[in-house]
Amino acid sequence: MRRRWAFSILLAATLGSAMWGPAPVRAEDAPEPAATLIADRVRVGELRQLVAEGDVEVLYGDTRLRASRVTYDREGGRLTIDGPIKLTTGDGTVVVADSADLSTDLTEGILRSARMVLDQQLQLAAADIRRVAGRYNELDRTVASACQVCAESEVPLWQIRARRIVHDQQEKQLYFDHARLEVVGVPVFYLPRLRVPDPTLERATGFLTPSIRATDRLGTGLKLPYFIALGPHQDLLLTPYVSTSRTRTLEFRYRRAFRRGDIEVEGAISRDSLREDELRYYLFAEGGFDLPRDFRLSFDFEDVSDPGYLFDYDYADKDRLDSAIGLTRARRDELIAADLIHYETFRDSENNATIPSYVGDASYRRRFAPPGIGGIAAFSLSADGLYRDSTASVDGRDLARLSAGLDWRGDWVTGNGVVLAAMGALDIDHYRVGDDAARSGHSTRVTPAATVELRWPMVKTGAGGASHLLEPVVQLAWSREDDGDIPNEDSVLVEFDEANLFSLSRFPGEDAREAGFRANLGIGWTRYDPAGWSLGLTVGRIFREEDLGQFAGGSGLDGDRSDWLAAISVDLPGNLSLSNRALFDDGFDFTKNDLRVDWQSDRVALGSSLLWTEANPAESRPDDRSEWVMDAAYRFRPNWTGKVDWRYDFVGEEASKAGIGLEYRNECVMVDLSLSRRFTASTSVRPTTDFGLTVSLIGFGSGSEAAGRARRCARF
Repeated sequence: MRRRWAFSILLAATLGSAMWGPAPVRAEDAPEPAATLIADRVRVGELRQLVAEGDVEVLYGDTRLRASRVTYDREGGRLTIDGPIKLTTGDGTVVVADSADLSTDLTEGILRSARMVLDQQLQLAAADIRRVAGRYNELDRTVASACQVCAESEVPLWQIRARRIVHDQQEKQLYFDHARLEVVGVPVFYLPRLRVPDPTLERATGFLTPSIRATDRLGTGLKLPYFIALGPHQDLLLTPYVSTSRTRTLEFRYRRAFRRGDIEVEGAISRDSLREDELRYYLFAEGGFDLPRDFRLSFDFEDVSDPGYLFDYDYADKDRLDSAIGLTRARRDELIAADLIHYETFRDSENNATIPSYVGDASYRRRFAPPGIGGIAAFSLSADGLYRDSTASVDGRDLARLSAGLDWRGDWVTGNGVVLAAMGALDIDHYRVGDDAARSGHSTRVTPAATVELRWPMVKTGAGGASHLLEPVVQLAWSREDDGDIPNEDSVLVEFDEANLFSLSRFPGEDAREAGFRANLGIGWTRYDPAGWSLGLTVGRIFREEDLGQFAGGSGLDGDRSDWLAAISVDLPGNLSLSNRALFDDGFDFTKNDLRVDWQSDRVALGSSLLWTEANPAESRPDDRSEWVMDAAYRFRPNWTGKVDWRYDFVGEEASKAGIGLEYRNECVMVDLSLSRRFTASTSVRPTTDFGLTVSLIGFGSGSEAAGRARRCARF
């Protein structure tokens, strides 16, 4: 066994400055850190030089230097290191070299036949590396690449050759002189000067990865993003976009973080051949701020020059804009919320003069425990209003509502596990209606309601460890019928599902409240398997004493008895989940069926839904609707991923949108190829085919594309 020698030496900074980092600032009286040297042999040579030989290893904090021989000249203040040399630092930098001659503080010197690896990504090979002022590494006759080099082919997939590269460790930048980009050894691009961030830099001013976009309406174009760091808390991204159809576009995004909030503004300005002599633009902004006393202010703003701009440039798939400002505060027993929203529509079936252009609401709700009777009570107060630009009767109707409510709920558990619950509620709504000849003026509605509920949860554990939960529920509910003619503005779209099967009202808003005497019946069953999967099933139905005509056909809630509700959900290991909700009558004629599949794994990303619903003119759905939506990605090879997305209308027998994509990603490059087609058309939007290509070189900047699996080298 060889004898190892270990010395704790005060090299002051023989290996100070963390070997390759800028020298840290220390107090004058701070003690110098100690470095540990381990070697097979240590001796004092001529001129009192300290010589370490054999398997030499120097440890300093999280930095490690290995070499075959290290000579320390105390009088000359130099380190002579014979290789092979390998230096590893805590920030992920690795340097290998044949030999080195360095100052004792490693701020000056030269490494010969050296290679430097930054953050386990970017490799820089040079004839020599010179250390200057403890901050710069100057590399001569250099090749830079993040690609793996195989023995059978020493040419990487891409590389940048340069006469010289300067690595600024403080600014974390790489400066290239006479840079030439080569792809599989073929020169494709030359720049006399080039600056790029090193892999450890999170953000800095400079160009980002360009992309090519081609459409049948805008032609082929190039986007070249330029990122500007305006400080540690704000930045600006400018992206010029030029295409063959004489399109001249400047995209922008501004972000700023404050101590108590943040804002983000994005938009674009265009001159193109689609609308000659017109300035086209869009502007979106959003933000939020924490205010004193736990309040939160949030806002968003949306504006666009014309209906087709967002679709032509693929900025957003929106045909209705909404701008809003809101104030909220949520505490344990209190909720305060206020919102003001402005709507603008581009749909052919809607008119901006007759849709509610401004909608405002403010609400307050407080929960408390009433003395003497137990349970939980809550008091609520709200004010709502909407305004239409039109003054025509009915179509231009404006509305304001002031509401107050008080509700209470108590729960009791019997000795055999039966849960008995009771609930009472009283709601008072006062309305003022304008621009409606039949309903203008003031009106008040008082709605008392009460429910009693019986649940019996039963749990069983099987021999294999699986547990079963069975819970039948019977709920009797009553609400007073209202004889007034109050316009329904916020409860037009009604959804019947397992979440509101046992709700006091199935209407989503307050303009309409479910009335009459009814029985809500249902049963739920869930199986939890120790293997990691679960299965849930809910079946229910609503029976009414009398059909009051509150719900339209196609909702599943019309008539004196609702459709059957059946909901099933399956959660499997591997992040695979399936759910299906169906509404059908006694003859198994379906009113609605909604199937959803979600799967997230290392190789698969799938989100898909299949919807069929019956026509419901009351919800502006005059025809049946059957639609299949899918968004999927599958990694069929270690470096290859296929993508597909579509939206298909079975009733219209046509697709509204479809797209395919192919991505190649390895340790040093990412190539993303996409092709999509939007088939829908309107007076302002035409069908469009879009082709996109993005090529990213991995290894520059910490925000660059994540590296994929390294390519395999052939074996012979």
